[in-house]
Amino acid sequence: MKVVFGCDPNAAEFKLELMEYVKGLGHEVEDLGSDDPIYANTAIALAKAVAAGTYDRGILLCGTGIGVSIAANKVKGAYAACIHDVYQAQRARLSNCANIITMGAQVIGLQLAQELVKEYLSVEWDSNCRSVNKVQRIIDFENEQ
Repeated sequence: MKVVFGCDPNAAEFKLELMEYVKGLGHEVEDLGSDDPIYANTAIALAKAVAAGTYDRGILLCGTGIGVSIAANKVKGAYAACIHDVYQAQRARLSNCANIITMGAQVIGLQLAQELVKEYLSVEWDSNCRSVNKVQRIIDFENEQ
């Protein structure tokens, strides 16, 4: 799987450690950087690349994970979920078809972040789940705009 990472300067070291972890899981990893203090720039660039299919999944980091999530979700075809526990990591992909996860380097530790990433990358969208109509409504609304 091709996984792309991006973050703001608050999460630069955290991102590098997570990237090494994901490489160790056997995934191909790309880095969109961490130098831009305007996290929206990195989040939007990553979201565009994931939505275009250049990457299979994206992982965005900032202080809380909230700002990059909001920014990424402005891009058509990008579905970012801010996660903080294992259940959210699983459900983000399984029942919500999230192609990006976001996390806060200042609110969760590295070991938990590694567990969340591992869970998120280990599951696929379940097109037979009861959330299909809910996710389709989001896509339909997005296409109406």
